[in-house]
Amino acid sequence: MSFDSVQLSDEVKHKASNVKLLVLDVDGVLTDGRIVYTDQGQQVQSFHVKDGLGIKLLALHGIKSAVISARKSKALEKRCAELGISHVFQAVAGKVECLNELLIEFGLDAKQVCAIGDDWVDLPLLKRCGLAVTVADSATGMKEHVDYVTKAPGGQGAVREVCELILMSKGLLEKSFQLYLNSAY
Repeated sequence: MSFDSVQLSDEVKHKASNVKLLVLDVDGVLTDGRIVYTDQGQQVQSFHVKDGLGIKLLALHGIKSAVISARKSKALEKRCAELGISHVFQAVAGKVECLNELLIEFGLDAKQVCAIGDDWVDLPLLKRCGLAVTVADSATGMKEHVDYVTKAPGGQGAVREVCELILMSKGLLEKSFQLYLNSAY
């Protein structure tokens, strides 16, 4: 995602530059929102590899990521383990309570948190965070309540877009790629 062609307000850039924790919804954000069941009743979810790299790039700079989902999924547990996300809250009704626990644990202020959600259940969480983001294909009414709307739909690189926005706002985007190359090989 190139932000050269995207006009970001100074307020969004400022909020993004303060982010120390990225909080993610799952269905409709890390995935495209579809749930597929096999004949054996197993749930299948699809995650975008670019989102995963974005999360890893944030981690290289000490920016933590957490997942708070209203649903429970073994596929999510596996994906979060692959990405090094240790704070995974599943089957959660009150997402703000989980955020409050994270703020205490990490010693952060809510202004230092970026949250990405796609549906009405995410609104209380988004309103509590410093940088509220929704995906391009979010539910009706969501876009009026956030600071930034991704160009990419959920599950198709939207998380990566936000990760790059955060790194760019901190002046770390170019350095991130070099750090990743040095750490990966």
